[in-house]
Amino acid sequence: MAEIRIEHIAMYVNDLEGAKEFFEQYFGAKSNEKYHNTKTDFKSYFLSFDKGARLEIMTKPNLSDGEKSLLKTGYAHLALSVGSRERVDRLTSRLKADGYCVINGPRVTGDGYYESCISGFENNLIEITE
Repeated sequence: MAEIRIEHIAMYVNDLEGAKEFFEQYFGAKSNEKYHNTKTDFKSYFLSFDKGARLEIMTKPNLSDGEKSLLKTGYAHLALSVGSRERVDRLTSRLKADGYCVINGPRVTGDGYYESCISGFENNLIEITE
């Protein structure tokens, strides 16, 4: 069987440039050039990190922006590893100071992860793990 891995995760956002800046500023993401389909007005960036899957952020006109409940089916959060407990603590404090809501943590979870969870750009949940 061929090696299977997650190549990328995609998320729609209302403010494409703001989302790009958020992931660059807080998580060191590197972006490609913006893609723009002029027929549909779809726009996107692929964001790369030091390791692992890429994140595609996308936008287009007339997006539905429903409530982002903590208890819902479907994709729950994006988890980004920052390499150490100290970096989890520092980044969580920085995001909180910059006005983002810390949902929980930093803490050790019941399954042994050290993490915090924030309501990030456009209230999308992001877990910050060691």
